Amino acid sequence: MDGQVVIVTGGSRGMGKEMVKAFAQRGAHVVIASRKVENCETVAAEVAEKYGVRTLAVGCNVSDWDDCDRLVEAAYGEFGRVDVLVNNAGLSPLYPSLDQVGEALFDKVIGINLKGPFRLTAAIGTRMAAEGGGSIVNISSIAASHPDPYSLPYAAAKAGLNALTEGFAQAFGPNVRVNGIQCGAFLTDVSAAWTPDIRERLGNAAALKRCGEADEVVGAVVYFAGAESSYCTGATLRLDGGMR
Repeated sequence: MDGQVVIVTGGSRGMGKEMVKAFAQRGAHVVIASRKVENCETVAAEVAEKYGVRTLAVGCNVSDWDDCDRLVEAAYGEFGRVDVLVNNAGLSPLYPSLDQVGEALFDKVIGINLKGPFRLTAAIGTRMAAEGGGSIVNISSIAASHPDPYSLPYAAAKAGLNALTEGFAQAFGPNVRVNGIQCGAFLTDVSAAWTPDIRERLGNAAALKRCGEADEVVGAVVYFAGAESSYCTGATLRLDGGMR
């Protein structure tokens, strides 16, 4: 991926940070976006020093339409093009019961997991289609097809994201590919808030009898981003250890 330009939202920690490192290791220039720009700057400096690629840190709350547009303009202003967009930023806050899900929480979950990816994909995909092509990867969740009472707004947003994956693949073909990865339970800094019971339940629900490690998303993301998946678009891959 020498010289390609990759945007990763939610790229300053967890699975997003592992993606950033993987792309940089393969020679790509990376745009690291998340709400806290100082965290992005830290990752950008580490990656630039270790791999010798160009980096750009952008503070962006993807639930904000204008922030999404600023991210697009910053990336194109710095690099002149975008070859890969990974819509990785996500949020699934805990709530005590379904009747206590407030409007602000619901809107926040939909905004980060669905509205942001729609705006970024529409804006960047349109430019990609006009400028020769590219690849877009949406990070979805097993909750989209296996919803439970503990994450219904999140599950609904990710189901919508799966629909966007197929719809945008049709909209931007033939030279822009759009695919998704439906992740199961991964151990990141977010999972630190899980109780032992939750972690055990999620691990036991997988055929592999464990949760995923953050770097185990890398192979699938790099596959969809690169030429090896040249005949794959509109697809969503389960990456969940065989959850049932």
